[in-house]
Amino acid sequence: MLPWPRYKRLVDNIFPEDPEDGLVKANMEKLTFYALSAPEKLDRIGAYLSERLSRDVARHRYGYVCIAMEALDQLLMACHCQSINLFVESFLKMVRKLLEADKPNLQILGTNSFVKFANIEEDTPSYHRSYDFFVSRFSEMCHSSYEDPDIRTKIRMAGIKGLQGVVRKTVNDELQANIWDPQHMDKIVPSLLFNLQSGEGTESRSPSPLQASEKERESPAKLTERCFRELLGRAAYGNIKNAVTPVLMHLDNHSLWEGKTFAVRCFKIIMYSIQSQHSHLVIQQLLGHLDANSKSSATVRAGIVEVLLEAAAIAASGSVGPTVLEVFNTLLRHLRLSVDYELTGSYDCTNIGTKIIKEHEERQLQEAVIRTVGSFANTLPTYQRSEVMLFIMGKIPIPGMHPMLHSTGSGPEGNRMIQVMLLKSLRQVTCGFQTTNMLTALPNSFLDPLLSFALLEDAEIRLLVLEILVSLIDRHNNLPKFSTISIISDISVLKLKVDKCSRQDNLFMKKHAQHLYRHIYLCSKEQSSVQPHFEKLYSLLALISMELANEEVVVDLIRVALALQDLALSSEETLPVYNRCAVYALSSAYLNLISQLTTVPAFCQHVHEVIEMRQKESPYLLPEDVFIENPKIPKTLEKLEGELLFQQAKITEVLGGSGYNTERLATPYVPQFTDEDRLSKRKSIGETISLQVEVESRNICVYSPVDSVGVEEQEKERRRQVVEKFQKAPFEEIAAHCGARATMLQSKLNQIFEITIRPPPSPSGTITSSYGQTQSRSVPVYDMKFPDLCVY
Repeated sequence: MLPWPRYKRLVDNIFPEDPEDGLVKANMEKLTFYALSAPEKLDRIGAYLSERLSRDVARHRYGYVCIAMEALDQLLMACHCQSINLFVESFLKMVRKLLEADKPNLQILGTNSFVKFANIEEDTPSYHRSYDFFVSRFSEMCHSSYEDPDIRTKIRMAGIKGLQGVVRKTVNDELQANIWDPQHMDKIVPSLLFNLQSGEGTESRSPSPLQASEKERESPAKLTERCFRELLGRAAYGNIKNAVTPVLMHLDNHSLWEGKTFAVRCFKIIMYSIQSQHSHLVIQQLLGHLDANSKSSATVRAGIVEVLLEAAAIAASGSVGPTVLEVFNTLLRHLRLSVDYELTGSYDCTNIGTKIIKEHEERQLQEAVIRTVGSFANTLPTYQRSEVMLFIMGKIPIPGMHPMLHSTGSGPEGNRMIQVMLLKSLRQVTCGFQTTNMLTALPNSFLDPLLSFALLEDAEIRLLVLEILVSLIDRHNNLPKFSTISIISDISVLKLKVDKCSRQDNLFMKKHAQHLYRHIYLCSKEQSSVQPHFEKLYSLLALISMELANEEVVVDLIRVALALQDLALSSEETLPVYNRCAVYALSSAYLNLISQLTTVPAFCQHVHEVIEMRQKESPYLLPEDVFIENPKIPKTLEKLEGELLFQQAKITEVLGGSGYNTERLATPYVPQFTDEDRLSKRKSIGETISLQVEVESRNICVYSPVDSVGVEEQEKERRRQVVEKFQKAPFEEIAAHCGARATMLQSKLNQIFEITIRPPPSPSGTITSSYGQTQSRSVPVYDMKFPDLCVY
């Protein structure tokens, strides 16, 4: 019989007769010394220990099993030689044996040993080691449904620690099987999320860390979160997708988007854990997932959008990434889809047939998309935000400019709804927008269509446009000080921030001022305007005065305010009593503000006197009686005269003494009509044609700087006749009139063409006609004689 090898004797000696006595430490030291002295024997030591452990497991001698694992742990910690790989194979074989056992204690013992092994940095790489079994087994332990809750918790925590160990062992080792492959991530991530979700309900009820015991503090949910953060923190650029995709699938499979809370928590962990430069990859995956769920219920889509909202806020400037407009395009596309679904009431779903839409759920989704658009915009620099504003404006259907919707079942109501939704999105983008150069930030391609909306009959759309304009102009956060209209006796209490108007602002106002004044005036005369409209008009006037005003602008703003007073006075305008009072109040509040901003004492005195007189005799002409919950206005409004009105002549006189342009001040403001009216709220062809004729006839007339009353009356009468003619005349007569104009235009064009196309004089001289008139003789070009200097 062969002698018993020394390494076997050393291994046998570490086991006591009674397993409760534990590992024989003196003999363990001898075994460790032998292994270090003869590293080539390490693989045989491992194999023999593995053989003994398998035998003890089969015989249920669990005390000896624990001793064998302790010995293996100590040998692993002590030995870092090149032969360690063979020893590790025996070690992993024993861990696997324990994990396959039915006893929870053995599973936990095996996991603990594996975790210790995972923390060891090996000196030599391993080409053939596989961890597939451990990923599967630890994931299974994470889902343990053991009857005893305490043991179940221990098994689940062991599974989480085991997965953490696998990740640590393999994530940085290029020779190992790639742990980021979908086959592994599809097991690891759902296992972690399962435990994270399981602890969600109990987390809020747990005691404070100071009161809780160690056992209570270390819950599966907290351990899972730590492990999940570590996993994501190690993810490189190319691995983000594989790590996030299982999260999306888990939330889909367990219907967790609808609750929002857990989904938001998951992605907060993701966004805070990954490297900041990879944030946009997560955003792109969420957007792609939103596209994939375009026919899911509104609550699911709203949940994804809410997660996007939170993720964008965390990621800040890195959230959008290189494809800025694609992000907004996706969000706006889903906004439009939601509008279509809401209008049609249902949509076809591939899996379950036709799905009925709940209107309130679609509205919640739409509001979530709008908030998310604003959240993304807040992460962008000014120049990119200007691009996004232009992009959104290009998506808004405008009659005659941008294409209208052609979706099934949408029609005019669909166009209106998408206009409202996109304007709300635009309002979110412009919130907090600040630029030093208004001219480049707000080009014609943005302002012209925006201002055209201010002429629509829809009161909600007009209010949105005013809110957008106010947000764009307010660059010093003065807007909250003008949220309500009131007569302020001393504006110094407002602590307004007023800067000198820059050259760029002057250029902006020179180009766009008349458009802004015109829209303020026309919005004020809309019968459907209510208190919020007048408040925004007041804010707009006030902000222009502080942000964009030079001397010329101040003069024009005063003219507009006086024109508003004339508008309320006019008997031709069919404004309700409330609107007349509101326009009076708006005019008085603004003149009170601008008079104090100009700091001309005589101007302030005149405005103060008129306001005092109104407070005594006609308080319903001031904002304090008009812009309240129950306006104190009379049933009818008498024509005002004298001291109740702001006098243009008086204001011209007092401001002229301070160097203001008296000629311009004395000229009543009259808004210019443009083609914008034709593109906005005209309802019929008759109104459109009448407007075109009106514009053309106005363009023919040339007025002196100060028009007489007689000329104005004649002009009004002529306009009335033109409008009446086109509204009441038969279609044939209108067509004949337009045809005659077209014929006249064609004859003029023919004359121009005849002049421009006439042959040039011939070098060969002239000929005389039979009537004695000299005519140029036409000679073909190829027969002409050119001087030698002209030919080379």
